[in-house]
Amino acid sequence: MKGRLLLGLVALPFAGFGTWMAWSVGADLAAAAAMRDWRPVEARVSAGGYRTHTGDDSDTWEAWATYTYDVDGRRYSGGRVQLARGSDNIGRYQQRLGNRLAEAARTGDPMTVYVDPQNPSDAIVDRDVRWGLAGFKSIFFLLFGGIGYGMLYAAFRAKADPDPQAPEYRDAPWRLNTDWQGPAIRSGSRAAMWGAWAFAGLWNLVSAPLPFLLYEEVVENENYLALVGLLFTVIGIGLLVWAIRRTLEWRRFGATPLTLDPFPGAIGGHVGGTVDTAWPVDARQRFRVTLSCVHSYETGSGDDRTRRENVLWQDELVAHTESGPRGTRIVFRFDVPEGLSAADADRSSDGYHLWRASLRAELPGTNLDRDYDIPVYPTGARSASISDSRAGAPARVQSEVFETAARSRFRMTRDGLTKTLIYPMGQQIVGNGAAMLIGGSFAAAGWFIAFHEGSPVFGSVFGGVGALVGLAATWMIGKSLHVTARGDEIRSARRWFGLPVSGKTLSRRNFVRFEKSSNMQTKSGTETINYYMISAVDRDGKKYRLGENFRGEGEARAALAIFERELGLKEREERSRFDLDPALFDSRATGGS
Repeated sequence: MKGRLLLGLVALPFAGFGTWMAWSVGADLAAAAAMRDWRPVEARVSAGGYRTHTGDDSDTWEAWATYTYDVDGRRYSGGRVQLARGSDNIGRYQQRLGNRLAEAARTGDPMTVYVDPQNPSDAIVDRDVRWGLAGFKSIFFLLFGGIGYGMLYAAFRAKADPDPQAPEYRDAPWRLNTDWQGPAIRSGSRAAMWGAWAFAGLWNLVSAPLPFLLYEEVVENENYLALVGLLFTVIGIGLLVWAIRRTLEWRRFGATPLTLDPFPGAIGGHVGGTVDTAWPVDARQRFRVTLSCVHSYETGSGDDRTRRENVLWQDELVAHTESGPRGTRIVFRFDVPEGLSAADADRSSDGYHLWRASLRAELPGTNLDRDYDIPVYPTGARSASISDSRAGAPARVQSEVFETAARSRFRMTRDGLTKTLIYPMGQQIVGNGAAMLIGGSFAAAGWFIAFHEGSPVFGSVFGGVGALVGLAATWMIGKSLHVTARGDEIRSARRWFGLPVSGKTLSRRNFVRFEKSSNMQTKSGTETINYYMISAVDRDGKKYRLGENFRGEGEARAALAIFERELGLKEREERSRFDLDPALFDSRATGGS
């Protein structure tokens, strides 16, 4: 009850401000419509211009005038010059109108005003709607009003918090979550779709006036640096494309709930389930399922608080498929080790644990992309209906799918007895390219501010941050890795745009083990994706990079098997006679591995 009341109190200022903005826009539109029938009359301006109002962050302007006019032989005086009241800095409308009024007062030339025929004492100089100002106010109406009324709706619909100590929750804590009352778990796809539209809509509402303001800055004031602002418009277009893609995915596949077996999923047992889709049964189609145990936590303080996720455990498989009531039924089952954290049904604290099952498939047209927030608890339960034969695709298929994906990260060349694995530059070029463009733009803006606007400190900091972002992105785009196996030696060499940067050489005789570690995590929708690098470790504990950017556990495991075959490396416990005679490795490798 207290939470609902607090949410409602927080929502009221947002809803009130949004309502005020809506009333302001509506009042101007209604007044403009009513003034269509007002009579044009010549008036004499006795004084006019614009006033400057200086605030904490910027200046605003307000056009003003006093004028007289005659209607039916009677003289009237007026002072209203525009529909909207008050000052603003949206474009240069106020200065232009003020200058025109000042010029009319100076020369004594007549100026047309519009008079209410029913009440001649009411007159106005400009009765047209300022669509730029109306659009600007509408942004605040939609932004603040949407947030405020959305929060009020959520407060009204919110249910009372359950008591965790109640008997029905003591032995089944997952039931504290209203979405976990039974084995059928809905995906977050619908919420992600609406979230994508909300974020894209808010971003584009805020940035919508930019092209009009930038046009004036660039064309009239020749401030070409202002073109940097178009990046916000480009990002807005990208967000709209993202929202459209989420919508097409939802319309194509619908709800597709996941039915857990066992329910809840079991730490120290099985996490498995089935998903029914309308996709026609095709034995060649592969559906990948990723299961993740995630720690979600907040960092920072005050307005700088951000939520982050850290994957504590992750596994991946290719699902078994069979005929279902609607089309393809997707079946999977994971063996989950003991000792992992259970999902938290109550997520009111800054940090909590969650379990996520992610289903992905590349299909003609729109890809399948679903994430399920599922209950997983240390019950040790095992699946009642998903047998070993239906736990996933056959081992041969699993190996083929993940090995193909792992091999796509590099290309392998042979030259006699020499093998080279080349991880080319330009990987993840879209994200890094965008970061390089944004960083470069900010660096250029900082340079301009420092050397042309007289703010060297701010410009240096602003530009320095942009330069660091741009340089980091340039490094990521230009880096490549070459791993060469020749005789007893394996050399790992880093290059940047083809230029050697560093290198290490490992004697195969000194190899002890592989080390797999996550070097990066990215977010795709609600899914957190681990990217892995694999290194060889020698007797002295030195590490030699063998591969990187393997997406997920499945690819990383496949890469380890590839390195064993292609590089002739076996961990110390499994070392064979090839460890002692590199020539045997070379003859085996050239014989068809």
